[in-house]
Amino acid sequence: MRIGEVIGTVTLCRVHPLLAGATFKLVTPFDWRGLTGDEAGRGEALVVYDEIGSGLGSTIAICEGTEAAAPFTPDLKPVDAYCAALLDSVDVQPFPKS
Repeated sequence: MRIGEVIGTVTLCRVHPLLAGATFKLVTPFDWRGLTGDEAGRGEALVVYDEIGSGLGSTIAICEGTEAAAPFTPDLKPVDAYCAALLDSVDVQPFPKS
């Protein structure tokens, strides 16, 4: 699971019937530096399936790969990234120095 920020919405002219009723968001995932507020810590944007209503600027938890389709059994949805949670805040503790 990764953490990222919603930077936009994807608009479709057609959608697979199993995906109706949700939206697709454009999200930039964070690495360690991104979680601490450094702009250089943002990864390449990806499209995330969102059923829980994240908005522009929301911080979300992203589930990817096979696990992204798992919450939808028995109707597996053809998604590769899923918005698993809306995050109010993220606390990052520095690594202890050895």
